[in-house]
Amino acid sequence: MWNKDKARTDVQRFAGKTSLIAAGAELHGDLRFEGAVQVDGKAIGNLVASDGMVRVSVQGQVEGEIRAPHVVIDGEVVGDVHASGHLELGARARVRGNLYYALMEMAMGAQIEGRLCRLQDEPRPLELPQNLDAAQ
Repeated sequence: MWNKDKARTDVQRFAGKTSLIAAGAELHGDLRFEGAVQVDGKAIGNLVASDGMVRVSVQGQVEGEIRAPHVVIDGEVVGDVHASGHLELGARARVRGNLYYALMEMAMGAQIEGRLCRLQDEPRPLELPQNLDAAQ
C-alpha cells in the first residue's frame, strides 16, 4: 500500500541468478556473484556482489564481510557490511561489525555492535550558495 513505487527488493527479482545457502548447510570460503544470495544456513567467508543483493534470513549466519548494492539482514552477521545502495535491518538482525550504507532502514529490535557509517553522496552540481549576497 505505502510502497507502491518502491523497487522490488526481494530475491525473486533476480530470477535465474539467485543462489541459496540452505538451512543446515555451511559454506567455507568467499563467494563472488551477480544476482542474489539468500543465506538460510551458515557462510564463513566474504560475500561480494558486483550487482545484486544479499539476504540473511532469521536462521542465517555470516562470518565475514558482506559487500553488495542491496543487503537485507534478519539473522546474524559477524563482520563489516557494505551496502552501496540500500541496507535493511529486520527486527531480529544481529550485527557485530561496522555498517557502511547509502540508505538504511532499521526495524525496532535490531541489534548492532559497531559503527554506522553513511556513505557520502557526490557533491550536487547546482547548489545555491549559503549566503545570497555572495552570489552577486
